[in-house]
Amino acid sequence: MEQNRDSTDRFLPRFDAAGLVTAIVVDADTRALLMVAHMNAEAIERTRATGQAHFWSRSRRALWRKGETSGNGLNVAEMRVDCDQDALLLVVHPAGPACHTGRRSCFYRRIDADGSLTFLDDDVQG
Repeated sequence: MEQNRDSTDRFLPRFDAAGLVTAIVVDADTRALLMVAHMNAEAIERTRATGQAHFWSRSRRALWRKGETSGNGLNVAEMRVDCDQDALLLVVHPAGPACHTGRRSCFYRRIDADGSLTFLDDDVQG
C-alpha cells in the first residue's frame, strides 16, 4: 500500500513511467533558476552520497555528474521534494556556469508575444 506522500516524513520519490523525476536547480546565494534536468533513483542516491549533482540524460540514456567534463559542477547545499514527491529542488553552489553554452543559467532567452526570442543578460531572471 502506497503511503500518502504529502503527509509522510519519509522520502518516497514518485518516478514517472521512465523512472525519472524532474529536478529544478537554483543558486543557493541568489536563488536564480539555473537549470532543469531529470534524476533517476541512482542519480538521487549519488547526489545524496557525494554532495555533487548527478542527473539522468534522457538523450544519452546515461547517468552524468554535472561538471564531469566542464569542471562546472554543482555542490548541493540542500535537496527538497515537492508535496507529491514527483519533483525535486536542488539548492546549489555552482562552480561555474550551469549551462553548456557557458551562460550562468540555461534560461537566458525570453519568449516574446510574437514568438521571437530575446536574449537576456546572464543575471536577468525576470
